[in-house]
Amino acid sequence: MQHCQRDRDVPVFYFHDGVGEIGSKHPIPRAAAQAVVQVRFDARPLLEPRHCQILPQGGAPLPCRTIYGNLQPSRQAPNPAAESQAISTQTFASAEATRKTLRRLLATVPILTLVTGLRAQSLDRAEQRLRASITAAREQQIGYLQRVVDVPSSTLNLEGVRKVGAVFRASLDSLGFTTTWVTVPDAVGRAGHLVAEHRGRSGAVRLLLIGHLDTVVEPAGANFVREDSTARAVGGADMKGGDVVILYALKALQQAGILRDLNITIVFTGDEEHPGEPLADARRALIDAAKQSDIALAFEAGNRADATVARRGASAWRVIATGRQAHSSGVFGEGAGYGAIYEVARILDAFRTQLVGEQYLTFNAATIVGGTDVSYDTVAISGTASSKLNIVPSHAVAHGDLRFISDEQLQRTRERMRAIVAQHLPGTDATIVFRDEYPAMSPTPGNARLLAVYDSASEALGYGAVAALDPGRRGAGDISFVAPLIDGLDGLGALGSGSHAPGERVDLKTLAMQTERAALLLYRLGKRPASQFTRTSAASDK
Repeated sequence: MQHCQRDRDVPVFYFHDGVGEIGSKHPIPRAAAQAVVQVRFDARPLLEPRHCQILPQGGAPLPCRTIYGNLQPSRQAPNPAAESQAISTQTFASAEATRKTLRRLLATVPILTLVTGLRAQSLDRAEQRLRASITAAREQQIGYLQRVVDVPSSTLNLEGVRKVGAVFRASLDSLGFTTTWVTVPDAVGRAGHLVAEHRGRSGAVRLLLIGHLDTVVEPAGANFVREDSTARAVGGADMKGGDVVILYALKALQQAGILRDLNITIVFTGDEEHPGEPLADARRALIDAAKQSDIALAFEAGNRADATVARRGASAWRVIATGRQAHSSGVFGEGAGYGAIYEVARILDAFRTQLVGEQYLTFNAATIVGGTDVSYDTVAISGTASSKLNIVPSHAVAHGDLRFISDEQLQRTRERMRAIVAQHLPGTDATIVFRDEYPAMSPTPGNARLLAVYDSASEALGYGAVAALDPGRRGAGDISFVAPLIDGLDGLGALGSGSHAPGERVDLKTLAMQTERAALLLYRLGKRPASQFTRTSAASDK
């Protein structure tokens, strides 16, 4: 058997009937090999597909397949017929750490199970019924999407958000869900959230489905315009389309006689685009639902070939600097010092030179205001300043955000920022304050297990492989609030473009695809016991 490699050690897997071998250790005959899989650690493939066209006996090239992560050994013998064959995957690990893990596995466990079946499995009868039901409802589903899109519901249009929620509430009631409109305290200033619960088979996995009802843009009124296979629609992809994917997957599950066995809680938030404050009140309903669930599935706008197993968190920071107000002729001297604006400039430049480059870490300076008379509104994120050109400025403010992949990265970066701020220029002082916003959805083995099931469902439907999206390409979202509690998967909603803009579009031709994939995912997960998806169980698989 030939080894597929580049000019450095790269882990490559060969598969035969779902059983994998690493490299040329414990080789299987080339004639029996069915595919080659390469491990991909980030957005860059380690191997080009042409490098994986190994010719077995008979001359036909083997297909090349890419996966993400750090494959761990299965504790059981592989089962080629199993829906998802492997898995404890630690995504986004460093390449070197992953190579070390693979070398250890070579010495101890030569045979691993595959992250997902390489050959698309056939659909069982229930899954065929799901697909047929979704196909038959295509035009009805598009009409429903138009109905909710044509109700303007930007975050601060509280009545509009409630109207959209009422439409979904009635539909979920008809499916046997117990629905509640959860209000928030008046001080939060938001419309509230729709929560729906369905109790099925005892002991089965408890699924939390997450969507949101609000939009960024407030259209003047009805705005859904169908244009062949797409539609111009504010909120069509982000994310009323995702909410509709959830609803029509549930409709199909009911028609197939499957929904009655599923344990599902749905939370459609009313302020995802502009969360109310305090966040503890604004997200209490979502967090409470997560505490009673085993898995979170979020239906933000999706892509055909990837899903989200990690999202960066978001935090705000604000630097406040002061200086000695003096005549500019003395600037840089012992009496006048450097002034507040130079102090802020020093701090920002030190952030840039000392902190740039760490993977998944970004920090943006969004506003800066400085002078002798300064006012700054931290809620409106706006300010004013005035001074004279011959005065050393006494006040300056800089305000920005910080994006991170884990709480550890957040806390470590904050400490470094505090240390930079503390190194004052002569005649100045400065402080930095931080504000928590969205926690990170860090990559976990459990998240990767869910991706494997979703990938398997997509393959079985003939829609191709689904890989993990680079978290650097995705912003924060509601699933981040539950990620510290349970494992999850995001990006399962409608496909589209132009989110957060008046020209937003939703792809109608793939709406059924996303709904089919969602329905199969819910069906396949729903058959499993909750114990398979607890964080404790995931940790024991390592």
